[in-house]
Amino acid sequence: MAFKEKDSLNKIYFIGAGPGDPELITVKGKNKIKEADIIIYAGSLVNPQILQWAKKNSQVYNSAVMDLDEIIDVMKYGIENGKKVVRVHTGDPSIYGAVREQIDKLQELCIDCEVIPGVSSFVASAAVLKKEFTLPGVTQTVICTRLEGRTSVPESESLELLASHKASMAIFLSVHMIDKVVLKLKQHYRGDTPVSVVQRATWEDQKIVEGTLDDIERKVKEADITKTAQILVGDFLGNNYNLSKLYDKTFSHEYRSAKK
Repeated sequence: MAFKEKDSLNKIYFIGAGPGDPELITVKGKNKIKEADIIIYAGSLVNPQILQWAKKNSQVYNSAVMDLDEIIDVMKYGIENGKKVVRVHTGDPSIYGAVREQIDKLQELCIDCEVIPGVSSFVASAAVLKKEFTLPGVTQTVICTRLEGRTSVPESESLELLASHKASMAIFLSVHMIDKVVLKLKQHYRGDTPVSVVQRATWEDQKIVEGTLDDIERKVKEADITKTAQILVGDFLGNNYNLSKLYDKTFSHEYRSAKK
């Protein structure tokens, strides 16, 4: 079913608030929060400082204590009453955001929506580590995944099968099972493969633990990291790589001629 044409007042805005630092929200996302009459935010994960830009008379709902039907009911009420409604998710809504089920419900109600992307915690973690997932001569692939928990993972996407690619890996929602993560990864990665665990990347209380597959379990447990952390795995965290052709003076491309 196609959405009906609506003006911006009758549109729900899904906003990626970024990983933690409130300044990492996009300008567009920030502006939509400023304009909003109703704000529904993921209070268990989104930095509450994001709400500093809300209007004084905005109605604010914490979705951590709401179920799907309650969230949709608030959105529907807002649209029916000519309110500007924003739905604020942590990081980027497209990754483990449970955003699709909300959009589908809105579509059934012929309510239009727009998704404003945000900075995911996996790229924020790479940023605070000053690392690049796609190093020449190391890997050109990034795998974002998670270990199965209360949410199942397809058998074809098991961590040990994905590890066989030996690509750069960002593992979400799994640090509380770090022992199982290490066990599965070691089926294909070397024991000395670099691993970094970043808890609450870009928050004021951010915590970083660095090691290898051989010792990261111990280090994570000593640091008492049990949730809200990214596990980054791969040789991109090391120091051996090839220089990029992009800036190689002997390499020609559309904008630059090679120098002899």
